Amino acid sequence: MSWEESTKKKMLHLQLPTDPRWVNIAEMNIGDILVDHAYCEQKAASSCISLIVKFHDLQELVDTLTPVVAEEWNHFERVMEQIRKRGLEFDKPRKDEYVVKLSEFVKKGGSRSQQLVEYLLMNALIEARSCERFKLLSKHIQDEELQKFYYELMVSEAGHYVNFIELARKYHDKEKVNARWQEWLAYEAEVIKNLEIRGDRMH
Repeated sequence: MSWEESTKKKMLHLQLPTDPRWVNIAEMNIGDILVDHAYCEQKAASSCISLIVKFHDLQELVDTLTPVVAEEWNHFERVMEQIRKRGLEFDKPRKDEYVVKLSEFVKKGGSRSQQLVEYLLMNALIEARSCERFKLLSKHIQDEELQKFYYELMVSEAGHYVNFIELARKYHDKEKVNARWQEWLAYEAEVIKNLEIRGDRMH
C-alpha cells in the first residue's frame, strides 16, 4: 500500500471534501494563499508550544510535540522563501474563520485530561484539513515547484495529525476519544459546508 493510500485509509476521515472550485480559485490567488499559509504555520507552532507549556508534566507529550514545533517553524520559513522568491509582499494576517468556528466547539470545563483531548483533537482536525488541501494544490496547480512543495508538506502534516490523535488516546480513555473524534468530524463538516469558498485562505 502506497503512502498516499495509507494516509487516505488512516487519516482522511473528513466527512466533507473541499469543494473542487477552491483549488482553482486558490491558484488564481496563490500569493494570498502563500501569505495565509505562512501565518497558519506560525499558529501551528504556537499551538504546540502552548500545549507544551500547559502540560509540561506530560513527558511523552513534550517529547512528541517539541520536534513538531521545529517542523512547523521550518514550514513557515519555507513558505516565506516561496513568498520572497516570487516578489510577493508578506501582508498582515487575516481572520481565520475556520479555526474560530472550531474553537467554539471546544468543551469547557471537565478534567484536565478532557481539556487536553479537546485541544489535541482540534489540532488533529486542522492538520487533516490542511493535509487534504495541500494534496489538492500538489495535484492541480500548474506551478511545478509548488506542486512538489505542497506534496512534501502534505506528508509532514499527516505525521502531525497522527501525533495529536495518538497523544489523545494515550492520555484519555480510547473509546471516549474515538467517540469525541466522530463528533468533531461531524461538526467540522458543517463548518466547511457553511463557510464561503475563498481563494485567499488556506482553510
